[in-house]
Amino acid sequence: MSTTTRPAQALQLTHLNQNVINAQYAVRGELAVKAEEYRQTLLNPNGNPNLPFNQVISANIGNPQQLGQKPITFFRQVLSILEYSDILKTEYASKIYPPDVIERAKQLLKEIGSVGAYSHSQGVLSIRKSIARFIEGTHSLVWLHDPLTRPVLWAILTSPERDGYPANPNHLFCTVGASAGVSTILTTLCASPTTGVLIPVPQYPLYTATLSLLNATPVPYYLNEQDSWSTDISHLREETQRAKANGIDVKCIVVINPGNPTGASLKEKDIRAVIDLAKEENLVVMADEVYQTNVFAPNKFISFKKVLSQTIEQNPGQGYDHVPLVSLHSTSKGMVGECGHRGGYFELVNFPPDILAQIYKLVSISLCPPVIGQALVELMVNPPKPGSPSYPLYTEEYNSIFKTLQSRALALYEAFQKMEGVSCASPQGSMYLFPTITLPKKLVERAEKEGKKPDEWYCLRLLDATGVCVVPGSGFGQKQGEWHFRTTFLAGGEDWLGRIVRFHNELIDEFR
Repeated sequence: MSTTTRPAQALQLTHLNQNVINAQYAVRGELAVKAEEYRQTLLNPNGNPNLPFNQVISANIGNPQQLGQKPITFFRQVLSILEYSDILKTEYASKIYPPDVIERAKQLLKEIGSVGAYSHSQGVLSIRKSIARFIEGTHSLVWLHDPLTRPVLWAILTSPERDGYPANPNHLFCTVGASAGVSTILTTLCASPTTGVLIPVPQYPLYTATLSLLNATPVPYYLNEQDSWSTDISHLREETQRAKANGIDVKCIVVINPGNPTGASLKEKDIRAVIDLAKEENLVVMADEVYQTNVFAPNKFISFKKVLSQTIEQNPGQGYDHVPLVSLHSTSKGMVGECGHRGGYFELVNFPPDILAQIYKLVSISLCPPVIGQALVELMVNPPKPGSPSYPLYTEEYNSIFKTLQSRALALYEAFQKMEGVSCASPQGSMYLFPTITLPKKLVERAEKEGKKPDEWYCLRLLDATGVCVVPGSGFGQKQGEWHFRTTFLAGGEDWLGRIVRFHNELIDEFR
């Protein structure tokens, strides 16, 4: 009598790259999976959800259009022509689109060709030139055509000066969102497990997840919550020296400004202090500046590129012109909110030619970023200007989105003031608030008994009771014994805010 044995699985977890298994990415973790299950249950017309809510609010990730933010009309009009350029051959084009939309689309089509074709690995050169003009600030003439195809000078346009210092298109790389830029730079820098990268805590988990994949070492430095999540430069120096004493080759410092998850906006003195540290310790500065337009008054965005350029100018021969800087931007945030189009770029400053060549080789392996995303980057950095037909609507939409975000941020902040044991820095920018929550001892004990971190347990209960999905502070990093959660303020309406307040106060009473 023969016996058969069941063959072993051809693929098991032990066969995989353990760095992948060890990587953590909280914003799309267990809570997000459970929220999606609730969403599908509510969408099922034959189901009987029996849930205490009728809507899931995905406040776990900065995804503006999922939560109702309207796309900018000018951007979508131009993109629609790029996707279907044959419409320009019809009589409908001039009836549907303003003349500056048609002219911009024609210009991009001439420079790009088909958006379905590969581009240069760094991105279309004309788009990189447009990004450079945005960074440095320029004056330009824009020629459009009237219905009789005669060239007409609509206006002498002046783009807002961001930095006022030159930008080299050959040092600009278009990317698949800012995340791909982060991966490219860290992959280039992280030579061994002892390579260290200074990471702010709390941080966006993309950084620690990427370092885990690369088997490199994150070197955390804590932001000062008592001072609106500012950068404590003395603490930064201590952590740098401690890491080096432990055999870590610290190569880079990451700064997220405006902050994610904190929403903080760095002051110029803090930026200068980071640059000074980078010069002293031979560090690459990675400035994640994707929220640069999400800044609420009286704060203002100041780029690392501008401060570094000023410092070089004011201190000739002092070595600041050897401080390497990477600055990242994206179409996913700000008033654009086009996450799904995956557009972004990074600029390299003070990178030697041989290093630039290696980065170019690395990005070439992926051929090129999506061309339609590159086109959207061009529209973001070069929007309609005063005097052009699309400018009034563009301005109205842009300002409306900004005011709405600020209003929602304040409404959420005020809701936190009604929650016992919750404190939160006032909104400064980005798309998030990161409140501290004081949890009763009995709740902490319950969470630990169930094998959960207390803030994770809290967020799971919040989701079950209200349908609101947020991310526990433990997913971003926090001091021992402190608890937070991160939430966007993108969702409209007041009902979900009331649900959070009621849930929190009832939970505190339950475990008081």
